[in-house]
Amino acid sequence: MKVMKFGGTSVGSIESLRNLRDIVNAAPKPVLVVVSAMGGFTNQLLAMCEQAQQRDISCLDTLEQARQRHHEAIDGVVVESMRDQVHATIDRFIDESLKPYYLALATNPHMGVDEMQRLCDAIVAHGEILSSAIVTGMFEDGVPHLSLNYMRTRADGAGRVLDWEETERLVKADFSSMDEGVHVAQGFISRDNDSGDVTNLGRGGSDYTAAILAALLDAEALEIWTDVDGFMTADPRTHPDATVIPQMTYAQAQEMCDAGAKVIYPPTIAPVAMKHIPVWVKNTFNPAAPGTVIVD
Repeated sequence: MKVMKFGGTSVGSIESLRNLRDIVNAAPKPVLVVVSAMGGFTNQLLAMCEQAQQRDISCLDTLEQARQRHHEAIDGVVVESMRDQVHATIDRFIDESLKPYYLALATNPHMGVDEMQRLCDAIVAHGEILSSAIVTGMFEDGVPHLSLNYMRTRADGAGRVLDWEETERLVKADFSSMDEGVHVAQGFISRDNDSGDVTNLGRGGSDYTAAILAALLDAEALEIWTDVDGFMTADPRTHPDATVIPQMTYAQAQEMCDAGAKVIYPPTIAPVAMKHIPVWVKNTFNPAAPGTVIVD
């Protein structure tokens, strides 16, 4: 079994979702697919939180535009027998969760800072939940998993960290039966192990989620599907002669990530390096490209 993570640009349009479907269909089953929110939607959700906190309910108009974007994706990629169900899922999360949350922010001037932060964390989790509903519906053998059921964080002096012990216990229970099919999970989102509040693993945390799952499930490989062909020798926007680096060590990849290479989220490397799991960085829009492999 391998873990395949698809970022925001990879689930951001009907074209990219169709590429995702073709890539996953070509992979041996079972496979675990981890998805980000649709491209730009997390930023949109956060901007709408700021609007709501300023008593600006025009954020609800933006929410309707986001609803339409997700419905169009459903019509373009979800298998016909699943479309009504996925449409209903999107509407339920928007009407029964997102709308009430935004209205609570916009109409309660006495809400404390901590309560507002908890509400915004719950709001931003919906990006991955909505995109994963669409991706699951793209496959006849799609199996949904909810990351909030098994990803656990705890507070420490520097903020929030993963609770490895509890996460491992819950992951192994949730994924105990993976003999076949396309299993779909959300990146980024988690719960506090003590309070149960919705938390997250930081921006770019979907890569980290995929690495955690790959390590805990002893995957044969982790694939990070993005919008570049792999790690490059330089930034191709400023160095047109830059080329793809075909192979790197974990240490080299970590050094480049720490130095600012925005190919994968820096904490992603450690979990897979400890288990000696190879990491492939590949391009959803150019799947034939060999990409970069990160190994010992």
